[in-house]
Amino acid sequence: MFGTSGIRGEVGSEVTASTALDVGRAVASAGRDRVVVGRDPRDSGRMLADALVAGLTECGADVVRLGEVSTPTVVRGVGWYDADAGVTVTASHNPPADNGLKLWDEQGSAYVGPQQDAIAERIRSGEFDRADWDGVGAVETAEDAVERHVDALVEAGAPLEGLSVVVDPGNGSGRLTAAALDRLGADVETLNAQPDGSFPARPSEPTAEHCRSLRQFVGAIDADLGIAHDGDADRMLAVTETGEFVAGDALLALFARDAVEPGERIAAPINTSMAVRRALQDVGASLTLTAVGDGHVAERARERSVAFGGEPSGAWIWPDAVPAPDGPLAAVRLASMVAERGPLAEQLSTVESTPLRRESVSIERNDEVVAAVSETIRDRYDAVTDIDGVRVDVTDGWFLVRASGTQPLVRITAESEDADRTTELFEQAREHVGDAIEELDAGPAGRPEA
Repeated sequence: MFGTSGIRGEVGSEVTASTALDVGRAVASAGRDRVVVGRDPRDSGRMLADALVAGLTECGADVVRLGEVSTPTVVRGVGWYDADAGVTVTASHNPPADNGLKLWDEQGSAYVGPQQDAIAERIRSGEFDRADWDGVGAVETAEDAVERHVDALVEAGAPLEGLSVVVDPGNGSGRLTAAALDRLGADVETLNAQPDGSFPARPSEPTAEHCRSLRQFVGAIDADLGIAHDGDADRMLAVTETGEFVAGDALLALFARDAVEPGERIAAPINTSMAVRRALQDVGASLTLTAVGDGHVAERARERSVAFGGEPSGAWIWPDAVPAPDGPLAAVRLASMVAERGPLAEQLSTVESTPLRRESVSIERNDEVVAAVSETIRDRYDAVTDIDGVRVDVTDGWFLVRASGTQPLVRITAESEDADRTTELFEQAREHVGDAIEELDAGPAGRPEA
């Protein structure tokens, strides 16, 4: 039921009003008495949020509705409004036809592992604690959540007078970033700032290809920085003053090196580039690897010696500020770094990169394929890790095959010090995936005897 970042799927088939209703019932039945609810701009979000609120109140929980806001606004709202849980109705960077739900505990941390399992099991069993007629939860609306978030961002930033920034929320919920940067003194231009859950200007996921207009605009007006968000603004990626899209691993290395002190650790997923570990070694820090998914990174970031957590996909976590990805906060911190230390391209030039290749294969049975790959290669290589999918480390590089937790895809990543070797490792991994698909398609009759 849950993937790497909550519940997601196509509206009407995989995610329905009944899904949201039961999630609300399950959260309230698990003892959550006051829940903050927000949604991204997708049209289906209104229906799902209404169903979610109905389930929560039916089982006795009071609800604070924030309306259409970013996911990090919901996370912060758990503390602001004295709640013990939060739910965002969003499919994040997924296509417009999808929607979903992200759950947050009383500390603002994502539901992971046993917490997700408990909600899923309660829904499967139908064991809900419905309230009596006089115990139904109340609903209130908070209209100051965005302004409170902007205030917090301004407090976290540095003066930005003279800095030119272009912000592209991608028709999602991240336009508060522009408001915060403006209040800090930056000269701000926006692209695609009108909320629209059909994401007409570009696909929601902020990639180099999807952010072509941002790259061109930054270069055309000689801006100092470009900022891009996904649909619910938990992600943030960037464009340099030259119009170059910044690879997530390079940005992770830059943020990590800025946040860490000698002896501390940085949390990042198993698909992170070797360049990040190398950048941390330069400042006497280290890297601890997690499963892919910001919830897993955030969980590790709660450990005392972990100063920062991040994912190359654009999720950045400063645990001393908020225990979950906050794209607008990342934008403000990056803008502050540029204002204080100079052009982003120059800062990135100090981060050593290695040839890395990431691609996805569209497969409905992605979990089965990855399980078959794991079974096949486990005895072929000496260093195999199964934190998430199956990763193979060799003397001069590594490759990873894992099932996406948000879409029907198998993700393949390979990296080495040499570009040709990276290609070779990638092709090895893709060949293993192809063999697994053929084996599954053949069925038991087509498999060799043990």
